[in-house]
Amino acid sequence: MLDVLGARFQQKKRTIAFPKQEPVMPDRFRGRPEIRRTLCPQDCRICADVCPTGAIRFDVDGPAIDLGRCLFCGQCAEVCPKQAIRHTTDYRLAVRNRGDLILRGDEISLAAALKEESLRLFGRSLKLREVSAGGCNACEADVNVLSTVVFDLGRFGIQFVASPRHADGILITGPVSRNMMPALKKTYEAVPDPRLVIAVGACAISGGTFIDLPEVHNGAESACPIDLYIPGCPPHPMTILDGLLRLIRAR
Repeated sequence: MLDVLGARFQQKKRTIAFPKQEPVMPDRFRGRPEIRRTLCPQDCRICADVCPTGAIRFDVDGPAIDLGRCLFCGQCAEVCPKQAIRHTTDYRLAVRNRGDLILRGDEISLAAALKEESLRLFGRSLKLREVSAGGCNACEADVNVLSTVVFDLGRFGIQFVASPRHADGILITGPVSRNMMPALKKTYEAVPDPRLVIAVGACAISGGTFIDLPEVHNGAESACPIDLYIPGCPPHPMTILDGLLRLIRAR
């Protein structure tokens, strides 16, 4: 017992100070992309050609990135001859509307809080049922780590529960495979109204690397409406936590 107490004393406080204190992300972290359209050659499409998920599109003003499809692989930034695309270390990526994931510059419309009535219901206690709908376990791992002492999701009143009947909403990862579609629909229907749905990761938003394959349904919107989109492949735990807190106005 004395050894345990001694080790705990040496470790000191392990829980991060977020959101009161902003985290310091490592330099190699690939966060929100930044597009400098004035540097982009009009006849160049090399970034779109190398994108594995077709996340880059072009309009009259230059490239736009669909963060819902983006894998944050960095290939577009690596091949751009003018360095018109680069990744910042900004971890804040969660939005409320699918259209807000279309990035055309260096700004993103971050998630707004729930409406007052929903905040009254969920703002101080939010119970979520996690559904892995055919995911590779990367997004699932970064969701699970939020319950560790470092992030301590429970201090914000957010917890994961075993039964959808005890939940206020569901958090979905994975591209929604054909075999998981019935289970996802049953889970959604089992959550009492009003219910929230959160899509975590490129797969849950658009199908990710599996997009348009016959074995998947290109994300969670094929099964239910989405209230919060958290892009990434996988999204960093800080990205997920920031999105959840914005939803309940704790951020």
